[in-house]
Amino acid sequence: MKLQSSDITPRELVQGRRGALRHLLASSSALALGTMPSVGAAQALAPTQRPGKLAPLPAKPSALPGAQAMDKPTAYKDASGYNNFYEFGTDKSDPAANAHTLKTTPWTVDIEGLVKKPGRWALEDLLALSPMEERIYRLRCVEGWSMVIPWVGYSLAELIKRLEPMGSAKYVEFVTLADPKTMPFVGSRTLDWPYTEGLRLDEAMHPLTLLAFGMYGEILPNQNGAPVRLVVPWKYGFKSAKSIVKIRFSERQPATAWNKAAPQEYGFYSNVNPEVDHPRWSQASERRLGEDGIFGKKRKTLMFNGYQAQVGQLYAGLDLKKFY
Repeated sequence: MKLQSSDITPRELVQGRRGALRHLLASSSALALGTMPSVGAAQALAPTQRPGKLAPLPAKPSALPGAQAMDKPTAYKDASGYNNFYEFGTDKSDPAANAHTLKTTPWTVDIEGLVKKPGRWALEDLLALSPMEERIYRLRCVEGWSMVIPWVGYSLAELIKRLEPMGSAKYVEFVTLADPKTMPFVGSRTLDWPYTEGLRLDEAMHPLTLLAFGMYGEILPNQNGAPVRLVVPWKYGFKSAKSIVKIRFSERQPATAWNKAAPQEYGFYSNVNPEVDHPRWSQASERRLGEDGIFGKKRKTLMFNGYQAQVGQLYAGLDLKKFY
């Protein structure tokens, strides 16, 4: 059964918000492709559209504990120019150079598996599901570098609750777009495409797990996972799936992209843990992007990336060295 927007909020409000969102998405897609929106769309967005930037995505600061890291945010140019997104290349600068080919409208996300309300969600419906929040999260990547990014979105739990998972659902799998026409490195032997990730259901339901549509007050740049991605701040960055097209609920732990590619290096949990080294380098310290270049002083890596107080109870009694 497909869940309709009218089942969630009053139809009049949904229709009004969806109309505004269509204008926003049409304009932002045109900007990403280097073209100008139609005169009508440009006039509709004139009060909010800022030249040279992506369309604004307003949000209120989140009051959720842990959602406002006190660290200084990373510069936008660094956060949008230094990325892992292997569908567009393996060098950190490749996504920013190549992701302009990604078409983000129209966009849908299919819901499958052990839920009472499976179906297909249009991006406009996902955007209208819950009020947007700005959350400033640390992002720790497995290679040893980190960022601090003001994300815009809402807790993934807001969507999951409306889907009504069955009692047998234990895991949530996220499948990302794999389109060789718009993603030039899909088909390479680096990974088994499409890129997939997964969480336990209780991890996915944790309030800090974010379904993100924007960053720095604007919609997501293509290279950062547009138009919708996951952000799980206490796990290494590769767990936060980008450009999501399918969410599947299952009883069994799903196979994930990097765990399949190198199981001895990338475990299913991949919680940030300074005491568990990657087989080829230490995880005890990190380098914050934008701070004094490659020769700058490293920071001490924090357990669960600094979110231990919020998420530590999820792993009570679990051997975090065995289940890395």
